[in-house]
Amino acid sequence: MTPAPHLTPLPGPEASSASAPAPTPAPLPAARLMAHAAAWLMLIGLLTGGYVSSAMTGKVPADPHMALAAHLNALMGTFFLLGVAWTLPMLHYGPVGQRRLAWLVIGANFANWGVTCVKAWLRVSGVDFIGQPANDAIFLTLTVTVVLPALAAAGAWVYGFRRAR
Repeated sequence: MTPAPHLTPLPGPEASSASAPAPTPAPLPAARLMAHAAAWLMLIGLLTGGYVSSAMTGKVPADPHMALAAHLNALMGTFFLLGVAWTLPMLHYGPVGQRRLAWLVIGANFANWGVTCVKAWLRVSGVDFIGQPANDAIFLTLTVTVVLPALAAAGAWVYGFRRAR
């Protein structure tokens, strides 16, 4: 799959039967990085299904709903990564900007999976400061490693679609 949304035109009747098909353009380095990260995140997310079933059966002391959230965070993060990777050629960023955006999206999505796995184990929600050390640490970690980077990445993604001057 090429991350570029362009289709190669089909040869017309005037094309020679001996002509070779046009070569497929190489993927952008940042798009390849994101696709590779998405493949890993999908694998990790699918394997997290075992964590979910173990939590649901009581084999591990984790909140099964939070474990399921971690599983789904990884799967949904995979699609976020692939969506941004596919649109990189449409954005008005150079190679450095694309790589920065890629790492922002990759980091936020892997952190989302990881922190949610830990919060399932700790059985805390981590959605606000409540004076409980474990919960407050998860809240701070989620804010710094997931919420702020994901918002920045989404904003940068939207901004990248601006028209060139």
